[in-house]
Amino acid sequence: MAVYLLCLALFCCGLYCILRKRNIIKIIIGVIIAEYGVHLFLILMAYRIRGRAPIFSPEKNITNMVDPLPHALVLTAIVIGLATTALLVALAMRIYEKYGTFDITKIRELQG
Repeated sequence: MAVYLLCLALFCCGLYCILRKRNIIKIIIGVIIAEYGVHLFLILMAYRIRGRAPIFSPEKNITNMVDPLPHALVLTAIVIGLATTALLVALAMRIYEKYGTFDITKIRELQG
């Protein structure tokens, strides 16, 4: 149970960075931290005590099998998260080239 609460704390830490920080780089780091919290939660949902992967077992009847679907979903989410992070960094670079700052409040003041 404590591990799930730690996943929630990691997600909340990332969410705090997204909502309260004014620097674009810190917001991107918050998105990454929240994403890692969700990934860890999904992996923990598939965990079973003394569970075995079905691919390594020659037996046909496995009573305590680890669910492979969340692992596949997390692998897909990691790839999508990497693409999203690359897009966010590219947008942050373009914003810095145009406005010369990463601060959101100063960017809002510069609008005409």
